[in-house]
Amino acid sequence: MSHSGPPGIAIAFHSGYGHTAVIAESVARGAANAGAEVVSISVDTITEKQWAQLDAADAIIFGSATYMGTASAAFHAFAQASSKRWFPHAWVDKLAAGFTNSGAKSGDKSSTLGYFATLAAQHGMHWISLGLLPGWDSTRGSEDDINRLGFFLGAGAQSPTDAGPEAVHRSDIATAEHLGERVARQAAIFRAGRTALAV
Repeated sequence: MSHSGPPGIAIAFHSGYGHTAVIAESVARGAANAGAEVVSISVDTITEKQWAQLDAADAIIFGSATYMGTASAAFHAFAQASSKRWFPHAWVDKLAAGFTNSGAKSGDKSSTLGYFATLAAQHGMHWISLGLLPGWDSTRGSEDDINRLGFFLGAGAQSPTDAGPEAVHRSDIATAEHLGERVARQAAIFRAGRTALAV
C-alpha cells in the first residue's frame, strides 16, 4: 500500500431493496468530500478486481441491512469468503467502520454493527466508531437531529418497510455522510503517520 496521496476508502455493502444502497452512497459522499478516493462494492456481485481494491484500501466500511438480527445472507457469504484474506493477514491494521439499516427504529441494529466490529477484529483491523452524541434524546430534539437513533458503534438508519429508497430519512443520510467523513479523516491521519515513520 502506498503511503502518499489521498487515503483510499472501500465500502463493502449489500442492499436488498435499495435503502441500504442510499446509505452506502451517503457514506461514500462524505468520505469523498473529506478528500478520500472512494470505491463502492456490492458484495453479492464482487469480482476479483474488487477484492484487490479492498486489499489496497486504507479503510473498509462494511454495510448491510439488518435481517433477523444480523447482516444479510449475502454479506455473511462475503465475510466468510474474506477468510482468504485472513490467512495471510491481508487486512491487518486497516481501518474499519460500519453502517446498517432496518425497518424498525431499533430493529436490533446493534447486533449487526457488533458483527461488523467482530469481523474487523478477526482481520486485525482498527474500528472507527461514529463519534457522535445521540440526537433526538430530549424534548428539545427532533427526528431531524443527526444520529437521531442514538447509535455509537456505527451509523444506524431506519427506513419504512412500505416505502422505497426515496424514503430514507435525511437525518440518516447526514449521519452516514458524517461516518464517511470521520473514517476519511482518520485514514488520512494513519497514512500521514505511516509516511512519517517511513522517512
